[in-house]
Amino acid sequence: MERRLIFSRSTDVRRRITSIITLAMVALATAIVLVPLIAVVWYTVGEGIAGLTWEFFTHLPTPVGESGGGMANAIVGSGIVVGLASVVAVPVGIAAAIFITEYASARLASAIRFVTEIMLGLPSILLGIFTYAVLVKPMGRFSAYAGALALSIVMLPIVIKTTEEILRLVPQHIREAGLALGIPQWVVVLRIVLRAAVRGILTGVLLSVARAAGETAPLLFTALNNRFWHSGLDQPIATLPVQIFTYAVAPYDDWHRQAWAGALVLIALVLVLSIVLRLVVSRTQLDSEQ
Repeated sequence: MERRLIFSRSTDVRRRITSIITLAMVALATAIVLVPLIAVVWYTVGEGIAGLTWEFFTHLPTPVGESGGGMANAIVGSGIVVGLASVVAVPVGIAAAIFITEYASARLASAIRFVTEIMLGLPSILLGIFTYAVLVKPMGRFSAYAGALALSIVMLPIVIKTTEEILRLVPQHIREAGLALGIPQWVVVLRIVLRAAVRGILTGVLLSVARAAGETAPLLFTALNNRFWHSGLDQPIATLPVQIFTYAVAPYDDWHRQAWAGALVLIALVLVLSIVLRLVVSRTQLDSEQ
C-alpha cells in the first residue's frame, strides 16, 4: 500500500514537472514569434509616424527631387485592386473549400488539395508573370484588372486551405442532425456548417487580404504604377506596395520618410479591416442568437 502511495505521488510530481516544462516551452515559442513581430511594428511606427501628415493622405506624389507630396492615389489604388481581388478570390475559395469537404470524392479532393499546396508554394513573381502573359499582353496595357487578377491568384489558395481546415473541424453530428430533420444538404451547409465556422473562415480571409495587400512583385508586372489618379480600371494604377518600393530604393531622404509612412498606413489598414470585420461578425452572431 505504501509503495503504491509513493509511486502515485512520484507520478503526480513527474506530471506536474512535465506540465510546467511544457508550458514554459510554449511560452518561449510564443515569445520567439512575438518579439520579431513587435520589433518590426515598433520600428515601422517609429520611422513612419513622422511622415503621417495631412498632405500625405490628400496629395499626389511630387516630381523627382521635389519634397512634399503624398500617396493619396496609391492608398485609393490599393483599396481598389485588393477589393477587386477579394471579390473574385473569397467567394471562389470558400465555394471550392465547401466542395472539397462536403461533395467531392476522396480522390478528387486529394487532387484539389495537391494543386492548392503547389499554388501556396509558388513565388508571387511567377503569378505576376503568368498574369502578364494571359491578360496584360493581350490587352496591350497594364491595368487594375490585371493587378486584381494576380492578387486573386495569390489569395485563392490561402482562402481554400484555411476554409477547408475550419470546415473539417465542424463536428459531423451537426451535419447529420440537420439531414435527419429532412433539411437539404446545401441548406445544412449554408445555414448551419458555415455559420458554425464563420470566425475561422473570416480569419483565413483576413490572412489572404493581408498577404495580397503587401504584395509588390505581381503588381510590377500587372498594375505597374501611376503618379496620378487612375483614369479607369483598364489603365495602370498606383498601389501602396509599389509606391513604397519605388520610394525606398530612391536616393531621397524625403521619399524614404514617405516610404516608412506608407508601410505604417498599410499595416494600419489591415488592422482596421480585421477589427471591423470581427465586430460585424460578432454583432451578426449576437443578433442571430437573440
